[in-house]
Amino acid sequence: MATYSIKINNETRQVDVDPDTPLLWVLRDNLNLVGTKYGCGIAQCGACTVHMNGDPIRSCSVPISRIDGASITTIEGLSENTSHPLQKAWQEHDVPQCGYCQAGQIMSAAALLKSNASPSDEEIDKAMHGNICRCASYTKIKAAIKSASK
Repeated sequence: MATYSIKINNETRQVDVDPDTPLLWVLRDNLNLVGTKYGCGIAQCGACTVHMNGDPIRSCSVPISRIDGASITTIEGLSENTSHPLQKAWQEHDVPQCGYCQAGQIMSAAALLKSNASPSDEEIDKAMHGNICRCASYTKIKAAIKSASK
């Protein structure tokens, strides 16, 4: 076990975990930030997407030992009251069905819009590639991203 000081959602927190513990489990089990979901465990589905220094990462495959000095943002840190434009657009377009993948989808979309405020359909497809939605809400997801970009 080792103690790590990590910045999560603009708050510095201390955790005492094994260095190989994936960030996902630190978030969920140690910090009670359960908005980030476990999907596949091999960084293929996108359900566990969070931002590290503003870039989307799959938290299931990043050990806590690689987080040193980084700033992590989870879905809980995107906005205090679901007022982020993407969260509003998700509601407007009635995107969630089962909802399981939505935190990861929103976090990937937020990283895209931060780097490209007005993405084309092709750029959205590229940025969202690898975020799997078992309910196949892809058309609604793209519409919500386009709406939020305005």
